[in-house]
Amino acid sequence: MAVCASSFAAHFNQTVSRDILKPNSLTSQFSWSVDLQTQTKQKLHQVKKKTPGVYASLAEKGEYHSERPPTPLLDTINCPVHMKNLSIKELKQVADELRLDLIFNVSKTGGHLGSSLGVVELTVALHYVFNTPQDKILWDVGHQAYPHKMLTGRRDKMSTLRQTNGLSGFTKRSESEYDCFGAGHSSTSISAALGMAVGRDLKGKKNHVVAVIGDGAMTAGQAYEAMNNAGYLDSDMIVILNDNKQVSLPTATLDGPIPPVGALSRALSRLQSNRPLRELREVAKGVTKRIGGRMHELAAKVDEYARGMISGPGSTLFEELGLYYIGPVDGHNLDDLVSILKEVKSTQTTGPVLIHVITEKGKGYPYAEKAADKYHGVAKFDPATGKQFKARPTTQSYTTYFAEALIAEAEADKDIVAIHAAMGGGTGLNLFQHHFPARCFDVGIAEQHAVTFAAGLACEGLKPFCAIYSSFLQRAYDQVVHDVDLQKLPVKFAMDRGGLVGADGPTHCGSFDVTFMACLPNMVVMAPADEAELFHMVATAATINDRPCCFRYPRGNGVGVKLPPGNKGTPLEIGKGRILIEGHRVALLGYGTAVQSCLAAAALVEARGLHLTVADARFCKPLDQALIRSLAKSHEVLITVEEGSIGGFGSHVAQFMVLDGLLDGNLKWRPMVLPDRYIEHGSPADQLAEAGLTPAHIAATVFNILGQTREALEVISC
Repeated sequence: MAVCASSFAAHFNQTVSRDILKPNSLTSQFSWSVDLQTQTKQKLHQVKKKTPGVYASLAEKGEYHSERPPTPLLDTINCPVHMKNLSIKELKQVADELRLDLIFNVSKTGGHLGSSLGVVELTVALHYVFNTPQDKILWDVGHQAYPHKMLTGRRDKMSTLRQTNGLSGFTKRSESEYDCFGAGHSSTSISAALGMAVGRDLKGKKNHVVAVIGDGAMTAGQAYEAMNNAGYLDSDMIVILNDNKQVSLPTATLDGPIPPVGALSRALSRLQSNRPLRELREVAKGVTKRIGGRMHELAAKVDEYARGMISGPGSTLFEELGLYYIGPVDGHNLDDLVSILKEVKSTQTTGPVLIHVITEKGKGYPYAEKAADKYHGVAKFDPATGKQFKARPTTQSYTTYFAEALIAEAEADKDIVAIHAAMGGGTGLNLFQHHFPARCFDVGIAEQHAVTFAAGLACEGLKPFCAIYSSFLQRAYDQVVHDVDLQKLPVKFAMDRGGLVGADGPTHCGSFDVTFMACLPNMVVMAPADEAELFHMVATAATINDRPCCFRYPRGNGVGVKLPPGNKGTPLEIGKGRILIEGHRVALLGYGTAVQSCLAAAALVEARGLHLTVADARFCKPLDQALIRSLAKSHEVLITVEEGSIGGFGSHVAQFMVLDGLLDGNLKWRPMVLPDRYIEHGSPADQLAEAGLTPAHIAATVFNILGQTREALEVISC
């Protein structure tokens, strides 16, 4: 392949010499192609066997202990500038120590382990070559940024990772000047980096902008939209594709990416990053503007053909989008990474560059290497054995209950199908796929496509359940409105992670789904109070064939109620709630799992002599108007409680009561919702307390409305 590429370059040089008679500075530059041929041969002869670094033997050594490992060189690095005078050998030691310290820290806190282990060498190389924070490095998805955090002044805070008042599990602008862009959702980096690059150019600055995209993020359409625009605008920026076998690439097979990089590929990747070849591209651009016909085509295609022969089909797509492709490159070889990044950084030509880096998820920790799925996100674990310290609750997660309910429905109805966006484990649909492999569809990180794909399935008479996290469904809202609700297509949306989500924080918090789904004219909106109700709502959704519907359920485990026989729920009457406790004076009308807090609040006030009514709305749309009217007319106070934003269930109740005249008399109504701000990551209990939605807060609200301030203070302080 190398001979063919070099021969083509030489042929191009000879052709230009024949057709352009008058020598000038432009034609003289084509002599680089001859130099290029010479360099290729020289580099091929210079290739040596890979020198094993410390990092290469980590997995073999198995030196992972429950105590903090010694990190003498890493201890001298408080910010990236402290790495600038290190040798490559010392950088390898830094990477080795960084990996060990990362494993130790995450073992104490839990978090995203595998992705961060895979980018240790890449992170070290980036911070060694580029001058952050003046140069911008964007991480996509942000959960691969743990090594970045540790090298940018936050290593001493890693023990607080994902905890209340601690470090975020993602990049966060307010946390560090080195985090130039926040990223909890995927596939945003190239768009943001392009905006930064264009902004830099408009302001006359000279800094570099680097987007690191990987861990599945390249499957989303936004990444390709951004690359398309980047190729058109032609601003200087670098895109690093972290290919860890979770990226859909032209170079991938059904079993994963082609084996990455041997000695020959390393040499050719160095060659591709050299200035002569990149500047040859600029010469070719100049030729296309001056001559036409066959020579125009030759000049336009020389660079693409030459590197296409070297790199294979992987570069074709990126070249067509206008990005200069380099790779594949071994993402765990610091010699190559530093060499290539330095060359790309120093080249004075315009346009976006894509460096295709091959990494291994979980690199350097044998347990994570062997089970990348189980060590993507981990609980606390023992570094020596890899054993995770997961509590064994008496109930299963709502996610698992949803999957079991859907399996039961699908066994009885062959038209039921399931869709998820690269979240088979997160949504529980990997269980569904095990039972019905031909009826479960993973569309990649592509929520927009998932929704419209589901709409198409509904058009053909199927019953699609589209399972997407509440916060991720935000990415596909136009498709929900235009492609589903407007056409009254019976797509069923299972919105996991509804409400507060704990350690993942505001990027994953399901605050807004009730608000943005219940405002749609044709949407049925419901939420279960417990796991048994979830089974019934899955069954209910399966029977709705004339319009779309959705139901939300939380992160976490069920409350322990009795499940329906055979996991087969009973369809509910649409728009009908239920009364759980009959009381007087004050009624609590809960929506979703907030009903459990209402029941606990009723128990608190009952101990002080007050008996409350507790009702479960079940539906936000359509509302149970008869139930609301009855509660409003038979009580002095009505309090609506939900774990959602302003504009949700309580707002719909208020709209109905105002129009029905129920607020014209003496009724006192109070809504309890999430506050109008983002709640930072922390334990679920801490988040609920900050939101003011604990049972004690509900009980205190009851006493305050009744004028019993002493009791309110007592119950809130318990």
